[in-house]
Amino acid sequence: MTPPDINDIRAAADRIAGAVIRTPFLHSRTLSEIIGAEVWLKFENLQFTAAYKERGALNKLLQLTAEERARGVIAASAGNHAQAVAYHGRRLGIPVTIVMPVSTPLMKVAQTEEHGARVLLHGDRFDDAYARAREMEAAEGLVFVHPFDDPAIVAGTGTIALEMLAENPDLDTLVVPIGGGGLISGMAIAARAVKPGVEIVGVEAELYPSMKNVVEGGAGAIGGDTLAEGIAVKEPGQLTRAIIKEHVDRIELVSERDLEHAVALLVAIEKTVVEGAGAAGIAHLLADPDRYKGRKVGTVLCGGNIDTHLLANVLIRELVRCGRIARLRIGARDRPGALAAITACFHEAGVNIIETNHQRIFSKLPAKDTVIEVECEARDAEAIEALVKRLEGKGFVVTRAALD
Repeated sequence: MTPPDINDIRAAADRIAGAVIRTPFLHSRTLSEIIGAEVWLKFENLQFTAAYKERGALNKLLQLTAEERARGVIAASAGNHAQAVAYHGRRLGIPVTIVMPVSTPLMKVAQTEEHGARVLLHGDRFDDAYARAREMEAAEGLVFVHPFDDPAIVAGTGTIALEMLAENPDLDTLVVPIGGGGLISGMAIAARAVKPGVEIVGVEAELYPSMKNVVEGGAGAIGGDTLAEGIAVKEPGQLTRAIIKEHVDRIELVSERDLEHAVALLVAIEKTVVEGAGAAGIAHLLADPDRYKGRKVGTVLCGGNIDTHLLANVLIRELVRCGRIARLRIGARDRPGALAAITACFHEAGVNIIETNHQRIFSKLPAKDTVIEVECEARDAEAIEALVKRLEGKGFVVTRAALD
């Protein structure tokens, strides 16, 4: 396959104009202060299907022949590409079949079906769904729409960099999530053409360093449950890996904890919902701010399709990590008045009790003692620390549960 060039990307921009949102590209004052750089955010999570994938999918569909449109298309996706193909396929009157991994969040499955696509669940990861989709392509005579390893898809994603650099030509760094590599490939081609000296940094989930392995010769283990399922790809594209080798300066990895922190911080600071993959760029900037001190950095919030229950868990875990929610195991003598003395300490410290549980059996304490587990919430970490000291001052033995 021949990679697209800047003319292909500009043609894609003209082709999709009016059908895909030109999303906001805004300076984040608070994140800039935290990181020590001038940080700009491209809100691709505000597309109609809540992800950048619409750009490449529409660019591809618009170039199909009438005969190909009549046959219908098929795609494999963990969710965002699926919704993009389904949504624009319905708009254009093209029958759409999507194969998704069984682990795909139910919200993404439901939204894809709502766009009129036929959805089949197969395998644990994208690669399993991909293999099944290619089998169905041959068996049913469908046209395969690849989520990343296609020049038309890559050209569509490149339109993001065109918009970013048109609105802020002073950017000196782009930080972009990597799964199969379609997003960063298109953006890198466009950015190098418009501003050759810009630094381009890719970011992968630590559990899925597939592109880093093939581009930099690493041997990082691949697999596991990641918050960033949208970039959990075992085998990156052939076209995209070649583009990344030529145009991307380096690839960084982010931990699950950093991804969770970034998702929660974007809700708190920017009041915007971003999925794990979409927060990968910010996760890296927060984890390694010294490298970007004084720089002008643009990153893409490339998707916002996160299950609401999962988002709630992430936000609560963030409160635990910052010390506002705690679970205390309080050892006490099992006699009348012990619980009252403990709750009095909570009242005096201004800490709210969420839930309590007595544990008399599974404990290393003497048989006459009990463990009272208390989940509690406070205004800040200092209030929890003051509570623990108050309890210990009353003779109680206190230990705290930890996330990691």
